[in-house]
Amino acid sequence: MKTSIDLNADVAEGFAFDEALMGIISSANISAGLHAGGAATMAQTLQFAKAHGVRIGAHPSYDDRANFGRTNCNLSADEVRALLFYQLGAVKAVCQSMGLTVSYVKPHGALYNQASSDRTLADTIANTIKEFDPTLALMGLSGGELIKAGKAAGLTTISEVFADRRYEPDGTLVSRTKPNALIDNDDEAINQVLMMVQKGQVIATDGSVVNLDVDSICLHGDGEHALVFAQKIKQTLQAHGIDIKAS
Repeated sequence: MKTSIDLNADVAEGFAFDEALMGIISSANISAGLHAGGAATMAQTLQFAKAHGVRIGAHPSYDDRANFGRTNCNLSADEVRALLFYQLGAVKAVCQSMGLTVSYVKPHGALYNQASSDRTLADTIANTIKEFDPTLALMGLSGGELIKAGKAAGLTTISEVFADRRYEPDGTLVSRTKPNALIDNDDEAINQVLMMVQKGQVIATDGSVVNLDVDSICLHGDGEHALVFAQKIKQTLQAHGIDIKAS
């Protein structure tokens, strides 16, 4: 059983709870500005992360502010490369201006979901990150193509699981287009987290058991209840002897 686990959250997206989240999480996925947020929001959120000693990751997306980065795109490898260099460069530059270091990359929204099942896109992302900075780790869905591509490229990988999302029997997340995609009961979600951390397993929608690599748990912070829920998860894990720290 694990004695520690990383908690991450998507931040710098313009929601009101970023500062409070920093006292709960150990890794912050900083929006690179194309799906939400912007330069001022990024700098302010990085100040929060710095004050709490939270690990920093870049959170790039498709250029899709109108749909919060959740619309699938079909871009060429060159277009994806340019998109990533543009965003990673922005986050790295702002971090450097504040004496901070970017440690990893976690794609956002549709870019993340498509790369989890599309090996060609996943390879493009992984190879671009390696070209930009081979010391950066790549965070992706546990068992997904993004993790496989990261390993193939020689990057350090961070396998991510989700506290409040349901899983398909193949280990993928239930699509947000389906009514049962999200777990809205706190106790059910907390039990899922404990099972994932303690056993490396999750119960799929058909009742089958799916094995997972669990390096980091994604928490949401875009509402007051999400913040309370994140705190409950942290308290429950610590009560079971599991420390919260970046992997």
